[in-house]
Amino acid sequence: MDALELARWQFGITTVYHFIFVPLTIGLAPLVAIMQTFWVRTGDEKWLRLTKFFGKLLLINFAIGVATGIVQEFQFGMNWSEYSRFVGDVFGAPLAMEALAAFFIESTFLGLWIFGWDKLPRRVHLGCIWAVAIASNLSAYFIIAANSWMQHPVGAIFNVETGRAEMVDIVAVLTNSTLLAAFPHTIAASFLTAGTFVAGIAAWWMVRSARKGDLATAREVYRPAVVLGMITIMFSGVGVAVSGDIQAKLMFQQQPMKMAAAEALCVTEDGAAFSILTVGDLTNDCEGVRHLIEIPGLTSWLANGDFTSTITGVQDLQEQYEAQFAEHFGEGIDYTPNLAVTYWSFRLMIGFGIGSAALAAAALWLTRGNRVTDKRWFGTLGLVAIPMPFLASIFGWVFTEMGRQPWVVHPNPDPSGVDGVWLLTMRGVSTSVGPGTVLTSMIAFTGLYAVLAVVWFRLMRRYASEGVAETEHDPSPDARRDDPDDDRPGGPEDPDGTPDRPLSFAY
Repeated sequence: MDALELARWQFGITTVYHFIFVPLTIGLAPLVAIMQTFWVRTGDEKWLRLTKFFGKLLLINFAIGVATGIVQEFQFGMNWSEYSRFVGDVFGAPLAMEALAAFFIESTFLGLWIFGWDKLPRRVHLGCIWAVAIASNLSAYFIIAANSWMQHPVGAIFNVETGRAEMVDIVAVLTNSTLLAAFPHTIAASFLTAGTFVAGIAAWWMVRSARKGDLATAREVYRPAVVLGMITIMFSGVGVAVSGDIQAKLMFQQQPMKMAAAEALCVTEDGAAFSILTVGDLTNDCEGVRHLIEIPGLTSWLANGDFTSTITGVQDLQEQYEAQFAEHFGEGIDYTPNLAVTYWSFRLMIGFGIGSAALAAAALWLTRGNRVTDKRWFGTLGLVAIPMPFLASIFGWVFTEMGRQPWVVHPNPDPSGVDGVWLLTMRGVSTSVGPGTVLTSMIAFTGLYAVLAVVWFRLMRRYASEGVAETEHDPSPDARRDDPDDDRPGGPEDPDGTPDRPLSFAY
């Protein structure tokens, strides 16, 4: 294996591992904020208990996600230094904005939320978690802006003298049509992940409490969490479907090879069918590929809303790319992505969403009319459904990135597209980092990530297994002032006093 292949494996491993934590943080932060809002508005202690419980799981996920995400940006300057040299003027801008305008806000207010339970007034403390929720989604916007530019470069020119892409319009980069389609899809998938996470854990605890005879806890504490998760699944599921359809139609225009590969559509067809099952070796010469189960005309409809439209096949697209880029790269370049990976990752992305849908449907029926259930299978379904949207999101990114190959910056096919701003993956790898160095770092990081995976799983399992606390007292300064018998610093008996102890970890 050469440095290019090893560098691609390393980036794929670290990216997929890091993305385990991303959708849960993006989706769970707003749900925790909603729980705390219910508590502040109603004063109902159960919402405080749920806020503290799921907030603890959010913090664990956030911490591991930050630790694993740092490695990503170092790779741009090391294994992929040629890529960074070519696109750094454009690609670096949204990444810098993500750090300065989103991540710093997110981490600062998360710190205030963690340590400020007994320091800040209720509404100020509530504002902190909402700031975290908004900033985490803003962070996703800037990251997806950078990725969308790689998929569809805009707002840049190619400087012949420096041999680099240079930004000329930041507004175009931040309003890229690819970004405006990908961002809602990613956010909807994140809420689907978080909703399944909340509903799955709460479902397991509701069943367990009911089987122990503690119907009050099952109905008053865990059922509301199941309902909140179920509602989130339903709305986000619709969002995923609608935004996914919009994104697919746009992708048929911008990256037709990716979508043809997703269908293993080797030859051009009128009224192309959607393949449910395809057999054969799925090698890039399309030999032996047979579609066994198909939905007639569906691929054509996904492309442009017309069941009879013409969809260009992989082989014809390969010829088009060869003719278009022969003067730049010569002959012999394979512009077809790995058909097996692209085909199956696209279907697994869709298929794993079934777990969330099944959980929502079961919860909708079993919790109707303020009911709770002690059916063991429902608790098991909750646990089984939790990893499903994680896997769907991971396979979605595998499809997005592998389907773009062999481009690391895909050409813009629009008539007004930026000329010369494209880059083959094989030309983005560093020329000074050898295979041995990449292999050593890949082994080290994979081993480290394996340890972190065990730590993350054990921590999440440990605190999820403890369940919601039996009781939670309002720790805010408002509660001390409202309690006439509170003699703590800042209470009614000592209105001028302030707590003299330092900020402490609230969990």
